[in-house]
Amino acid sequence: MGSVQGVQGAAVVVTGAGGGIGAALARRFAAEGARVVVNDLDEAKARRTAEEIGALAVPGDASGVVPLAREALGGAIDVYCANAGLGSGGSEAAPEDVWEAAWDVNVMAHVRAARELLPEWLERGGGRFVSTVSAAGLLTMIGAAPYSVTKHGALAFAEWLSLTYRHRGVKVHAICPQGVRTDMLAATGSAGDLVLAPTAIEPAAVADALFTAIAEERFLVLPHPEVAGYYGARAGDPDRWLTSMNHLQQKWEAGGA
Repeated sequence: MGSVQGVQGAAVVVTGAGGGIGAALARRFAAEGARVVVNDLDEAKARRTAEEIGALAVPGDASGVVPLAREALGGAIDVYCANAGLGSGGSEAAPEDVWEAAWDVNVMAHVRAARELLPEWLERGGGRFVSTVSAAGLLTMIGAAPYSVTKHGALAFAEWLSLTYRHRGVKVHAICPQGVRTDMLAATGSAGDLVLAPTAIEPAAVADALFTAIAEERFLVLPHPEVAGYYGARAGDPDRWLTSMNHLQQKWEAGGA
């Protein structure tokens, strides 16, 4: 697979990169010659990934990583991958703190990063913001109201960034996979077994899809191409789509039979 122009030597930050999709993104950027900062709330995981790929570890909360990453890189950030996410399950009855944590990590961490990055990017006329959203942000996910709702918010913010700043050199990509073989998928339980596991892919395939989208300067990144069809069906006939999803909900409630 060929290299992507402009990545070699770029300063890249990947949040939630201690494992899963984030680690795969960090590996791919490093392999392409980028200078990578690996961020994760778990310090040991961040340092392990960084050592593996010859990157810099900046552990801690993703919401405050931009200034620390700039310091570690010794200058400006070219690419920011807002990958850290919280896979909160539950319904509308989930506790307030679960909803608040999902909103904070899945949406507001992206907003806070953009606040820090955009003044510099707009001044120099370039920068790349990568948002790991999930197909749940395009569609939805049974049994996971906080996750689905906040991932819709993450997609909306990525869309807003793109439509607002693309003429000023800011590139935005929204990655929307279905099942990916990570710890987060394992934590989805029976709902994930029913909906996500049958077509789950490896994290490296998500990184490949992103790099294809970067080469094509394409906003929407769909590691599972079939998601485009689901998205079109949802837009074309929302009631029919909701009915089909409700059937899936009933199947899940019945134990997947």
